[in-house]
Amino acid sequence: MSSSAPSASTRRRSETLNRPLALLVAGTFFMENLDGTIIATAAPAIARDLRVDPVDVNLAMTAYLVTIAVGIPISGWLTDRFGGRRILVTAIAVFTLASVLCAVSVNLPMLVAMRVLQGVGGALMVPVGRLVVLRVTEKRDLLDAIAFLTWPALVAPVIAPALGGWITTVASWHWIFLINAPLGAVALVVALRVVPALPGGRMPPLDWRGFGLCALTLAALLLGLELVGPQGGGGLPAAATLVGAAVLGMVTALWLRRAAHPLLRFGALRLQSFRVSNVAGGVYRMLISAVPFLLPLMFQVGFGWSPVRAGLLVLLLFLGNVAIKPATSPLIRRFGFRTVLIASIVGGLLAFAALAFVRPGTPLWLIAPVLVLSGVFRSVGFSAYNSLQFADVEQAGMTDANTLASTLQQVAIGLGVAIGAVILRLVDVVARPGTLGPELPYGIAFGVLAALMLHPLVAALLLHRAAGDEVAGR
Repeated sequence: MSSSAPSASTRRRSETLNRPLALLVAGTFFMENLDGTIIATAAPAIARDLRVDPVDVNLAMTAYLVTIAVGIPISGWLTDRFGGRRILVTAIAVFTLASVLCAVSVNLPMLVAMRVLQGVGGALMVPVGRLVVLRVTEKRDLLDAIAFLTWPALVAPVIAPALGGWITTVASWHWIFLINAPLGAVALVVALRVVPALPGGRMPPLDWRGFGLCALTLAALLLGLELVGPQGGGGLPAAATLVGAAVLGMVTALWLRRAAHPLLRFGALRLQSFRVSNVAGGVYRMLISAVPFLLPLMFQVGFGWSPVRAGLLVLLLFLGNVAIKPATSPLIRRFGFRTVLIASIVGGLLAFAALAFVRPGTPLWLIAPVLVLSGVFRSVGFSAYNSLQFADVEQAGMTDANTLASTLQQVAIGLGVAIGAVILRLVDVVARPGTLGPELPYGIAFGVLAALMLHPLVAALLLHRAAGDEVAGR
């Protein structure tokens, strides 16, 4: 069955849902995903205005994505405690206001701070959608249900690169944030009209200590990665901060295991399908997520191309992502999760290796299919991991598993941008500034990504052959 249309059982369930509410949720996901990727094409223009290096603008991207990761666990508790309508309306208002403040930022620290505030709004918009579907969907319909829900989120990254390049060229980078003002205003009005005012319930006390430890760990990790390279102060500050992040991570894990009502529960990691999807799958998501950051910089800074041309080429990556989407569920049903994962990882590895050899003089007719195929493998891999992760999770543990999975995935996506920047900086340090052509560091970066892809490949090879067969209907 194609995932381009939901199954009959999924359609019957969707008919019982509040369709305006479902469209509203899709719209909020659209805004959140759009702002996670649209800034990449505008990075050189932002860097010129704020007088920083283009690679340093990654901090504004990573801060937004990591803030969403930090906020996901607490957002579920807030929704259950105060009711979905109150939290959703607040989230839309915060996100919209922060978007406007991003547009008026006068330096990089201000932009990063406003992106953090924007990430808070984005995190609070997350719990409205997926968990509700997971609670009411039987495992035999899970593949179709997740495919049905992921369609709206695919639209944003498809149009973001070209839209960001076009806006930056015809207006200015400020408008990539200002477009959220009318979208947010409409979403706010619709939310007040269609979201039912259901009361909150009595909840165990929020694990504030766990929340604080998680936030500090991720903040220290992000800061340590930003300190890598001569711009950040060199090896000693970066190493000390990263060691501190590791220590904080161990303290956080110990606390979450001992707390009476922990912010995150790790029980689902005992299941191989969930563990592979979110540990090895986290590495896969991290590497894949570095590509939309590296490509616009390579095309603009390394090759000297315009933002529009760079955005249109990156668009090919995401068009491949969407084009293969109708075939992902049939592929999984026909060949099983293990085979599909191995094929998508190997394909992604080869695409990275090919991008490592792209140069300014490489014909576009050679670059284009590599980008499209990279998007194809990306889409298949993401869909397989997202569907496999809940294959063996019982309904009683679905809430905890969903919260943990959402957090780990968002951390991986956020760190992907940071890892891409770190690789570029390390290449500069090792090669000494000025000894390489402007395009060569990007080729080396893609070569490193290809090598790191061996980790999820080994995990996929060790996955049980029948993993997820119930979900795949095999």
